Amino acid sequence: RAECRAYAQGWVDVQAGQLQRLGILGNWVQPYLSMDFAAEATIVAELLNFADSDLLYRGSRPVMWSPVEKTALAEAEAEYEDIVSTQIDVAFEIMDAPNAPELVGAHAVIWTTTPWTIPVNQALAYGPEVEYVCFRSTPVGGGYISQDSELPDAGKQSADWGNRQLLVAEHLIEEFRSRLVDFGVRLALVQVWSGPGSALAGATARHPMHHLGGFYAAPRPFLPGDFVTTEQGTGLVHMAPDHGEDDFALCQAHGITPVFAVEGDGRYCDDWGWLGGDDARRGSVINPKFNAPDGPICSDLRAAGALLAASTDYRHSYPHSWRSKAKLIFRATPQWFVGMDKALAADDTLRSRATAAIAATRFVPEKGRNRIGSMVEGRPDWVISRQRAWGVPITLFVDRKTGTYLKDAAVNARIVAAIAAQGVDGWSAEAAPALLGPDYDAADYEQVTDILDVWFDSGCTHAFVLESGRWPELSWPADLYLEGSDQHRGWFQSSLLQSCATRGRAPYNAVLTHGFTMDQSGRKMSKSIGNTIDPLVVMKEYGADIIRLWALSVDFTEDHRIGKEILTGVADLYRKLRNSFRYLLGALDGFGEAERVAPAEMPELERWVLHRLAEIDADLRRAAADYDFNAWVGTLAAFCNNDLSAFVFDVRKDVLYCEAPSSPRRRAWRSLLDTLFDALVRWLAPVLVFTAEEAWGHRHPNTGSVHLADWPAIDAGWRDHALAARMAMLRGVRDEVYLKLEVLRRDKTVGSFLEAAVTIETTDADRFDALSGVDLAELLIVGRVDVVTGASEAVTVAAVADEKCARCWRHLPDVAAESGLCGRCASVVNG
Repeated sequence: RAECRAYAQGWVDVQAGQLQRLGILGNWVQPYLSMDFAAEATIVAELLNFADSDLLYRGSRPVMWSPVEKTALAEAEAEYEDIVSTQIDVAFEIMDAPNAPELVGAHAVIWTTTPWTIPVNQALAYGPEVEYVCFRSTPVGGGYISQDSELPDAGKQSADWGNRQLLVAEHLIEEFRSRLVDFGVRLALVQVWSGPGSALAGATARHPMHHLGGFYAAPRPFLPGDFVTTEQGTGLVHMAPDHGEDDFALCQAHGITPVFAVEGDGRYCDDWGWLGGDDARRGSVINPKFNAPDGPICSDLRAAGALLAASTDYRHSYPHSWRSKAKLIFRATPQWFVGMDKALAADDTLRSRATAAIAATRFVPEKGRNRIGSMVEGRPDWVISRQRAWGVPITLFVDRKTGTYLKDAAVNARIVAAIAAQGVDGWSAEAAPALLGPDYDAADYEQVTDILDVWFDSGCTHAFVLESGRWPELSWPADLYLEGSDQHRGWFQSSLLQSCATRGRAPYNAVLTHGFTMDQSGRKMSKSIGNTIDPLVVMKEYGADIIRLWALSVDFTEDHRIGKEILTGVADLYRKLRNSFRYLLGALDGFGEAERVAPAEMPELERWVLHRLAEIDADLRRAAADYDFNAWVGTLAAFCNNDLSAFVFDVRKDVLYCEAPSSPRRRAWRSLLDTLFDALVRWLAPVLVFTAEEAWGHRHPNTGSVHLADWPAIDAGWRDHALAARMAMLRGVRDEVYLKLEVLRRDKTVGSFLEAAVTIETTDADRFDALSGVDLAELLIVGRVDVVTGASEAVTVAAVADEKCARCWRHLPDVAAESGLCGRCASVVNG
């Protein structure tokens, strides 16, 4: 345990450093760690609360089990990968059928992809509504298998099944026949009986290995199962209550219990009647060779005349351990469970509380509600025990005579205090007498040695973090839980169940989930494929802000892609945003309050920018409330690129560089830029954390971090919809004119738009007045604009005839020959 603690602490330090490099704010001096003694004591206290409410029980049922790690796993610890398994069809001879006596002596055919479970079969399941057919088989052509079929000689296998009867679901006969053909069995199938599954009620069959006696001698009952379908197989399912949820539930309902034949390493017990004690054949049940058509299971079934077909071509999704990547099995073992449907109060269970809490919680995206809701609705009882050495122990004492666990407030208090003082080492055999105290004899109690499920640990973090007082700025419940979409079956759910059991509601008001990052082609990242992207490497080349900008530019609620080409595009967007800061910082150099102009005194263009700030402020508030960071980044990027860089910055270059410092227009522009900078730097701070901090430091030195600044003060009164409509019209004219000017520049009639003269003809008196009241030459950045009334709506462009000012580069009629300056520039130069 000490080695585990040191190993975990090493990775805590590594991850903390990497997260800080990504610009993530947190209490890195005092983070919460589930291995802190105080946290372990909280987890134990929460477990004992469960025990006091009688939600805990020890039982035996199939759980996810790793034969490699030799421990139970939670569903959240399973990864699903496609594998190819052996599929077999096995015949069980029907011994009794009170509702269909003509089936006695026929063989019920089951299909399975886990041959290793046949040695612990205890029953057969049928669908009461399924239609079944019994066929007589003969070893020559005709019937369902054509005489013209090119089939390998099945030899003895076909002969063994001549004149026998096979029972399968009518809907699946063709699939069954196809598997027989693939196995080389040449049989004609002639129908001799048909009927509903309900006719199989009360029937029994004998295990194919009945000749071994003992466990295999008992009749196997036919049981009605709602889960039996005709989607695949034969419509008859063999039941091994040790190794399947449906199997266990159906068998338990009929008094059939697990037999615990498979060891923790996945091998059959030494004393098991079939495969036990034979080390040459007693391989691990997850070993493909053990299940192969020539493996011990299939070989023995073939020798017993029960194997109808076997092949190794069945592809399906299968759970694997997320640690060892080895295949998992369902294995019945004694474990500790939390009852989902145990009564907490009248008409109140943990399942009903959790369902109500889900309904009361906000989910982003909304589909997360249905996902976790369906999981909670259909989930079995929560298995919370693991067979490990490292972790928080299940701190219970079990009475050796009654099998019940001890519930005593004084004992519980001593246990919690011991864990708080010593950590998990406080739960030891040596400490048992002191923990039990003088009222109990340690010899009368079993001290549980199982370890708590780590998801129970994480499910208790709300209690440790929000209620412990170690972080007084926090309060219960949490505003938001944030994690990947796989945590609907992990942390989100364990936290929900833990809190609902002990506090009656979810520990969070909202849950936000993100998808997973794929490579540029949309494939899952894999070291074996070589398509992984290391954020640390990306940060060395591009910087951390590029990673953050990418993350907030994609729809994080779905799986998303990253790659070199994608990052190149993000880097281009970053440069445009950064250049906006560079322009603003340069343009604002030396700006002070004495220079400021009130918004009401600003020209139209500046007031239009204020209008846009008011619009954006509302848009960003909505985006923040909706966690719509894609819209957040998109709104700011469009504003910086389209409104600022491509329009107003361009238009106001003349004012900034050519007007006198005392000019009211220059002062108004710089006042606007100051307001614009303070808004943009705060709005972009959550995205470009380092760039915004650097920009803020240049503009506001010695004033602390931008990340501690308030939301920008945007006056809703800046909105001016009439002005916005007018500016939209003018920008439309600008776009129209620029199409004409591009032709002039392409033809080299002009080198710059400032060398062009524009004539706008209009038939609309209102349009004439609107255009005449604006300095269009400045807005369009051309030499001259004439607005005239005429017989049509038209725009014409030509080279301007006026001389060029050597300072502002505008072509104006008042450029003096001796100085080369226009009147305005001469006035500024001469003071």
